[in-house]
Amino acid sequence: MTRKTTGITGYGAYVPRLRMERGAIAAAHQWMAPALRGLAKGRRAFCSWDEDSVTMAVEAARDLAAGRALHGPHGVERLVLASTTLPYDDLQNAVLVGSALGLGDEVFTLDVGHSQRAGVAALLDALRGAADRGSLVIAADRPRARPASVQEMGFGAGAAAFAVGGDGVLAELLGAASQSVPFVDHFRAAGKRYDYAWEERWIRDEGYLAGVPPVIGAALAKAGVAAAEVKHFVLASPWRGTAAAVAKAAGLPAGSEADALDDGCGFAGCAQPLLMLAHTLQRARPGEVIVLVGFGQGCDVLVLRTTPALQDFKPARGVAGALADGQVHDAYLRMLSYDDAIELEWGMRAEKPVKTAQTEEWRSRGQLGAFVAGRCRQCGQVQFPQLAYCVTPGCHAPAAQFDATPLADVPCRVLTYTADWLSYHPSPPLYVGFVQFDNGARLLMEMVEVGSAGLEVGTPLRVVHRIKELDRARSSPRYFWKATPLQA
Repeated sequence: MTRKTTGITGYGAYVPRLRMERGAIAAAHQWMAPALRGLAKGRRAFCSWDEDSVTMAVEAARDLAAGRALHGPHGVERLVLASTTLPYDDLQNAVLVGSALGLGDEVFTLDVGHSQRAGVAALLDALRGAADRGSLVIAADRPRARPASVQEMGFGAGAAAFAVGGDGVLAELLGAASQSVPFVDHFRAAGKRYDYAWEERWIRDEGYLAGVPPVIGAALAKAGVAAAEVKHFVLASPWRGTAAAVAKAAGLPAGSEADALDDGCGFAGCAQPLLMLAHTLQRARPGEVIVLVGFGQGCDVLVLRTTPALQDFKPARGVAGALADGQVHDAYLRMLSYDDAIELEWGMRAEKPVKTAQTEEWRSRGQLGAFVAGRCRQCGQVQFPQLAYCVTPGCHAPAAQFDATPLADVPCRVLTYTADWLSYHPSPPLYVGFVQFDNGARLLMEMVEVGSAGLEVGTPLRVVHRIKELDRARSSPRYFWKATPLQA
């Protein structure tokens, strides 16, 4: 029997639109940490108040799909979400992502975490067992750093998604090797907000340089590939120069190190190696060998080779498109506020109760989760939310005569808008207005990340998955969909 090739069949990525000038961070701490000026080049991504690892994972998968359905008889059967910064400790986060993507109730979902190695490990696990089923592996992370730390300058946020299976393979797995050891480079204890890291030289010399090259050699041997054949070497590290040093120690070609995405993104935790892999695939050519490393309490090393099918696949934007769509900020306190690292006085209007009605959320999950409207078969009207009867005057067809119509990927534009400075909003002003969809749907929506150009009637928009409200009393986010300008 001919062995069916297993590999990556699609990829996508997401980097938050908001970018903080590193110079602004260094300037804020000049009084007590002047040495940070040496790290003040470029910009790093940071999450808006309504973004987290769940919303970033959804957006990365949507980038992979690029308008194509992920569900159906030949769609995703298994969804794995890797992160070290998931919003819930005891409520499966992957099922929230699957719901937003409309994958259906039959999909198997799993959360993976607790190590910077989690993203690459999840991908390796899928590649080893996905020949007969479609898998979706997503890594999304937003590592937090203590203000005035070196990590605050280098950390970022982002997500990468990979479809894995046996049909239409873009990059096939040639071989892999792993090492699991209790080497501690950093840790974050349960219930704590920030990592505790050891000294950089110790991590580089005893962790990366001593531990990774032998595993690279073992993986190349299993793949039957010589070190000189490697075209792209993907190793993520918060310490600059680490990848080049490891490549040299492993005998890989000079200059094979992948772009670390330092400017515009920063180090995005366990999502970083997969973000770098997605960026590499976006620029690679067929027949090239890629070595991917996931580091953390040992390492996993994958050897991949791209195929001719790589030229036929395009994500909606990919890493390059996400990096180009940046909105630059220099208000350092904005970043702290969005990350709940500073407590501001928002006034009495911020004291409203926002407890989620779980009963209604469950009953309406078919509409709310994946943003599904109803199209009346009798008159063609598209309406959201779906009511018991059609709202068109003179029609009144029952809901049983509606067809499910997803709205998340439908082009839309501003119909009306207002900027509200009186209502409480974590990112004032609150932009809200009617959004007109090209399929005829029209609804009132919140509009986010409105840049200096502002809004006009007719401004093109796209729909994004975000946190609608945060129930701070119960530490629970409620997710929904918002609109944002196509261009930052």
